[in-house]
Amino acid sequence: MARKAHTQQADGGDDDNEAPAAGRGIWSGSISFGLLQIPVKLYTAESRSEEIHFRQLDKKDLAPIKYERVSSATGKPVAWKDIVKGYEYEPDNFVIIEPDELKEAAAKATQTLDIQDFVPVDQIDPAFFETPYYLVPEKRSAKAYVLLREALKKKNALALATFVLRTKEHLAALMPVGNAIMLEVLRYGHELRAPKDMPLPKKDASIGERELAMAEQLIDGMMTDWEPAKYKDRYHGVVLKMIAEKARTGSIKSLDPKPKGEAASEVVDLLDLLKQSVAKNGGKVANDAKAGVAPKVAAKKARRAAKKKAA
Repeated sequence: MARKAHTQQADGGDDDNEAPAAGRGIWSGSISFGLLQIPVKLYTAESRSEEIHFRQLDKKDLAPIKYERVSSATGKPVAWKDIVKGYEYEPDNFVIIEPDELKEAAAKATQTLDIQDFVPVDQIDPAFFETPYYLVPEKRSAKAYVLLREALKKKNALALATFVLRTKEHLAALMPVGNAIMLEVLRYGHELRAPKDMPLPKKDASIGERELAMAEQLIDGMMTDWEPAKYKDRYHGVVLKMIAEKARTGSIKSLDPKPKGEAASEVVDLLDLLKQSVAKNGGKVANDAKAGVAPKVAAKKARRAAKKKAA
């Protein structure tokens, strides 16, 4: 399933208005689509301006700490000219790779995004997605850009392409998101651990029909549309308040209440907990699950009952 971006952000507002400055593109080239060449620029889709960065300081005088490259054998500093890169192929045994040798392995810089295949949009596991970017067309290629974007929408597909960024060849997915074509750098298969390697429950884990129906009812009762602005980074906000208060007063008061909830203990009665969860969210459990009423119908009844109660 492909990553979905906020439509309003991807659309960039009204088409009649001039788009805000997007900063500098980090790569320029062309999408190679059959015989078509679509000149584009690559812009990061991540916003890092609000990230909080700390420096390590000496407690005595608040002087920033510098790092030294020290030999683990002698404890003495090592100059840059005496440092080499080595790979530990077995414990305590290294093979040295020289800079010139690494250059041979580096991908040669190219200016094209070469589309290799098209695949259905829901066939790629979200775990493969690594870093999002926007592809922005040059003015002369707007028509070809829109053509590719709309064709991908019509076919409910994404394009798999390769391109070179900073001497490394990347696999990427090109997908339509609103008015944009988003490029998502993908992880390669060898970079992910397989679910089969995890200690997961067996497929035949016993769950009852009533439990499943109640779980579906709970999900339906909490179903809503995706609104990114609804979800806040609590830690980010609290730390900014702490920084502001300490800079102003020299001390920090308790700015954040204790976290809600407790660590889960062993589940004794799953069905009972599901019923409590549905009721807590304004649902009416009654005998809907017992009678085999479809969970969606039960959820609608629950929502109507909650509205009447609120009124």
